Amino acid sequence: MDLSTRAQTLLDLHTAPELLTVVNVWDAITARVVTEVEGTRALATASHSIAASHGYEDGENIPVDEMIAAIGLIVANTHLPVSADLEAGYGDPGETARKAIGVGAVGANLEDQQKPLAEAVAAVEAVVRAGEAEGVPFVLNARTDVVAQAGDRPHDEVIADAVQRGKAFIEAGAPVVFVPGPLSEDDISTLVDAWGPQRLTTIGYPGSVPLARQQELGVARVSYGPFTQSVALMALQDLARDVEAGGRLPEDFRVLN
Repeated sequence: MDLSTRAQTLLDLHTAPELLTVVNVWDAITARVVTEVEGTRALATASHSIAASHGYEDGENIPVDEMIAAIGLIVANTHLPVSADLEAGYGDPGETARKAIGVGAVGANLEDQQKPLAEAVAAVEAVVRAGEAEGVPFVLNARTDVVAQAGDRPHDEVIADAVQRGKAFIEAGAPVVFVPGPLSEDDISTLVDAWGPQRLTTIGYPGSVPLARQQELGVARVSYGPFTQSVALMALQDLARDVEAGGRLPEDFRVLN
């Protein structure tokens, strides 16, 4: 499957009425293991998880070329379309997107970090142009952080801000908008009503709106960000505790590689 076809496949998965669920990965082995799960249709990287696995704090502390190389390794270990988490673009969103396309990514998350709207829109436009220049229908999942970083702002004001930013990102060419943070059914309905169905992507939390209900409400995609790595590391730490207490591998242990 060539790059353009993979990109179109990823776009179709977002625009279909069926909810796209994405379990985020951070290296070659996690890419292979998740790819092998029946029903998996696409992969997404988690920048926080890649940075942590390379010894860096989150927040664009990992050198951009090291992040891009990690994305390329994930792409090389799956036949599925891959969306890359590019944080805020590492100072040059368009060039960073071009590099990601160069290693086989066909979509990306791009954070607005609550920057002034004109600046955030310009970043979205730069990524859209990069995809067009490479001849790829690049699936930009333009992220707004206003809910995740709401602080003590009134909730209605925060959701209105998310609506405004999402509309601007869609008008700038982003096919979908990512709103991480706790969202109620009413919040999801407000965002979907404002942007249309299959435009909103969310993140899964314990206690978040059930997947079946999000599909009914018109959500395009649910991903899990760095939480997948936390689940894996918790299992590893629990095993270490069991072993130190005199235990052993679980009876249902199996080799994954």
